[in-house]
Amino acid sequence: MKKSLFSTKTMVATALGAALFMVLFMFVKVPSPVPETNLQIAYGISAFFAAVYGPVAGFLIAFIGHALSDFLSYGSPWWSWVVASGISALICGLAYFKINTEGKVSTKDLLVFNVFAILGCAIAWVVVAPVLDIVIYGEPVNLVFVQGGIAFVMDAIVSCVIGSILLLTYSSTRSSKGSLTKE
Repeated sequence: MKKSLFSTKTMVATALGAALFMVLFMFVKVPSPVPETNLQIAYGISAFFAAVYGPVAGFLIAFIGHALSDFLSYGSPWWSWVVASGISALICGLAYFKINTEGKVSTKDLLVFNVFAILGCAIAWVVVAPVLDIVIYGEPVNLVFVQGGIAFVMDAIVSCVIGSILLLTYSSTRSSKGSLTKE
């Protein structure tokens, strides 16, 4: 089946994914010892959707979900981290072009997915979020890089574990190309 970044199915999945991301981001989190940094299950959801529906869907799911969550929780989004969430999912979504989610997901597919998930988290939380925190908000350099480092570790683990479990579960519900025969 041809993959499409802008199909109706992808747009519906993006809307549902953003809503799910927002709810999980608001209510399912585990605080870390570093202020304003939590283990967020939502990143596993955005990684999964990004791998199945592509980088554009992944970016929009994490960006919109995080922005709405911040707006509803605090009255205003913290844009540096909202952008970083989107970039993390966008990079993870590049796995969309390299893996097969129709039928059984192979060990190689999971490895490729996890590499993109870790790379996306590293760029988003070790580079993008701290730099934007400093540029936009004038935050202290030491604090933002500690927060970014902790966020990278936690979000990479969540993206890889939850994302891999969801990919395996999802792919087990899909039929492989050519698996149906005519009698």
